[in-house]
Amino acid sequence: MRSTMVTELRCEYLKNPMGLNVPHPRLSWKLLTDRRNVRQMAYRIQVSLGGENFAEEQLVWDSGRVESDESVHVEYGGAKLKSAARYMYRVRVWDDQGEESPWSDSAFWETGLLETDDWQAGWITPSADAIEPQTKEAFYLRKAFELNGKRVVHAAVFATSLGLYELELNGARVGDSLFTPGWTSYNHRLQVQAYDVTEQLLNSQEHVIGAVLADGWYKGRLGWQDRSGIYGDRRGLLLQLHVRYDDGTEQIIASDESWEAFADGPIRMSGIYEGETYDASREIPGWSTLGFDDSVWHPVETLEQSKDMLIGEQSERVKVTEIIKPVSLIHTPAGEIVLDMGQNMVGRMRFTVQAPAGAKLTLHHAEVLDKEGNFYTGNLRTAAQEVTYLCKGGGEESYQPSFTFQGFRYVRLAGFPEPIDLSHFTGEVIHTDMQPTGFFECSHPLINRLQQNIVWGQRGNFLDIPTDCPQRDERLGWTGDAQVFIRTAAFNYGIAPFFTKWLRDLAAEQLPNGGVPFVVPDILDEGSHSSAAWGDAAVICPWTLYQYYGDKRILEEQYDSMTGWVEYIRSQGDNELIWNTGFHFGDWLGLDAKENSYIGATPRDLICTAFFAYSTSLVSKTAAVLGREEDVEKYGDLHRRIVQAFADEFITPNGRLAAHTQTAHVLALMFDLVEGETRKRLADTLAEYVRSENMHLTTGFVGTPYLCHVLSENGYHDIAVQLVQQEEYPSWLYSVKQGATTIWEHWDGIKPDGSFWSDDMNSYNHYSYGAIGDWLYRAVAGLDIDEKIPGCKRLVLRPNPDSGLTYARAQYDSLYGKVFSGWSKREDGSVVYEFQLPPNMTAQVRLPAAAGKSVRVDERDPAEVLMTAPMQQEDGIVMLELGSGRYTVKVG
Repeated sequence: MRSTMVTELRCEYLKNPMGLNVPHPRLSWKLLTDRRNVRQMAYRIQVSLGGENFAEEQLVWDSGRVESDESVHVEYGGAKLKSAARYMYRVRVWDDQGEESPWSDSAFWETGLLETDDWQAGWITPSADAIEPQTKEAFYLRKAFELNGKRVVHAAVFATSLGLYELELNGARVGDSLFTPGWTSYNHRLQVQAYDVTEQLLNSQEHVIGAVLADGWYKGRLGWQDRSGIYGDRRGLLLQLHVRYDDGTEQIIASDESWEAFADGPIRMSGIYEGETYDASREIPGWSTLGFDDSVWHPVETLEQSKDMLIGEQSERVKVTEIIKPVSLIHTPAGEIVLDMGQNMVGRMRFTVQAPAGAKLTLHHAEVLDKEGNFYTGNLRTAAQEVTYLCKGGGEESYQPSFTFQGFRYVRLAGFPEPIDLSHFTGEVIHTDMQPTGFFECSHPLINRLQQNIVWGQRGNFLDIPTDCPQRDERLGWTGDAQVFIRTAAFNYGIAPFFTKWLRDLAAEQLPNGGVPFVVPDILDEGSHSSAAWGDAAVICPWTLYQYYGDKRILEEQYDSMTGWVEYIRSQGDNELIWNTGFHFGDWLGLDAKENSYIGATPRDLICTAFFAYSTSLVSKTAAVLGREEDVEKYGDLHRRIVQAFADEFITPNGRLAAHTQTAHVLALMFDLVEGETRKRLADTLAEYVRSENMHLTTGFVGTPYLCHVLSENGYHDIAVQLVQQEEYPSWLYSVKQGATTIWEHWDGIKPDGSFWSDDMNSYNHYSYGAIGDWLYRAVAGLDIDEKIPGCKRLVLRPNPDSGLTYARAQYDSLYGKVFSGWSKREDGSVVYEFQLPPNMTAQVRLPAAAGKSVRVDERDPAEVLMTAPMQQEDGIVMLELGSGRYTVKVG
């Protein structure tokens, strides 16, 4: 394949998104070729409102030839978008050889209802006179309707709810999404989903559409403070079906008072923490089909509920992403029957059973067994994680819960007929259906398991929002956890839509004075906001998205939130440069904490001031990206003064840090708060602190994500390697050796003697310490981003074979295509490196300890290989400039 092809078209990161409410969507594409050093020189985009017909009269935008190498985030520049319309688009490019590509395959985006006035539907709920609004039972709503006899060419449903909903049309489920409409800051933002139902309406003129409503996050219990109904006390449905005919006319079927309701169905109770109770004898066969007898159903009524907070869907949906079968059946010492799924997962169990009518089957879910091998639920606190199924009898029946999820590896069974057949049970893994993008592997089996644990921890906790844990009575969007992990998360999965949605909620929840809640969406009490390192998510997360995806729009959208947070800090206390007031989590769960304390020994005012400096520096950089020159100077000057104040307050005249903890030294070094001899002294001291702990860390949530990076960047990569490969407590591999399949909240969640950390806060699926993944990808495999040219347009590949391994490799599927960086040691002492870059990307490769050694590229002299610049050497480092293509480099 010599010609350049355009592939993988995306709109707002998504493939063929529906219900998009973005006035100027951005389009991206990838290039495919087998030539090296291929760059795009120009592009042309056509957008049509006439199906796949790109005839001139159907075009709403033809960009013409645009001289540009941009293939990511190219903004639509055509006519104003219409509501509920499908826009087809295609792309062609010209490469650096002047060759014109063929047109790409066409793709589309479909708009949602762009204006509040586009809604003809009303919010409906069962009549309070007929059905108790506070019942725990699910509500069933239905509407029979008739089409007008014309040929249907397209049909789309737009739906949302107060609570959780699932839709049916003519007896079949609409889509495969779960937990819709998702969890947002409901008072400010409520997502609307769109579904293509054209095929389901083609063969008949008469149809029935229905919905099931449960409490979910909107009305159910949230948090450990036993609060329910935080957003409202009544469930409701808003739905509008748009049917377009071949003559261009449209018919709308909307939720209104003509619908009917029922509540005496099989879902007797459903809660996020509680689980679900299902009575199969109360199933309602055919309730969403024609001919159903609805004589006992009840009227609905409309709710006085605004539509002003409605927004288009902004992230991928939650779905079943993987199926897992149990690996064994355990009979515990306590005499209980337990399934072992072999993996700590988040989702639900599906099972098939044959039992008498009325038989009660119960499943309890837990993460671990205790040291005697018994089922352990202490760390769930008040979350029941219980699923109860009452059989209808008469043959084989199957079930899986609809409106709840559990965090578990083990499932305790009660009431099931014996012998238990493992083939009748299936674990369904559930999370936001993000695109997997990252891969890491090395010669150390335990590190490979650690990498898998990091990924599983992300999957389990990225269920519509970035949660802190998926099992106990919490499952909240803790800001601190999100910011420490976001860079690792961005390698593992395509998280831009996921975090864009969450950050908009953060901005919506932000206090008028700029303070940031501990959790987003915010469901805690009034004073739960604005801890250092937690509130800094407002700045760090948008900046990280910009680094990984080159997304200037997220910086523009979040800029007021970012500056608001920095100004909030600045206004605290009597010294605008030292933050020493308010409540802070400090170095949360640091191992140097005092007895019976969760907060590490690092002074909180030092942590606060360090993060103040860091966030201020990022705001200044953001202002530069956005061309806000006054703010560049304003926040640049503020940053310089904070750094000086930090030195005055926390650095002794002899250049020592007046806080003798690992985390204190990590932050000062990571955030560039010291330089010159003071920097070297602090790095030396940090290394000595680690050595004095017998090569162990003492850091908590604040220090751990940066610890190994700081060591590697300051001449102590060998110590970072020893820390990561340490197998004794406390270490990353300790939990792996203990059998962990996800990341633990505590370094000693299970102690060496088999006992547990305190029940009150002991999650076995808590991704924060998984931030070490970022070090593995960047400092070991060497796959790093050039901050000056973000979005992976240009990379810095810095593989490090001096990492105690025989090989390491990382692959990342960027917005431009797949990137690979790997190395392996040979018996003759040479090192072989492999690199791959997609078209339209460049990289600087930095090979350590290569100066003076033989360097061969594809078994040839580097000067003979087509590269973007000659090989150079500097301070013992060999540097290569590479364009797209695959390269093998041998050193030695």
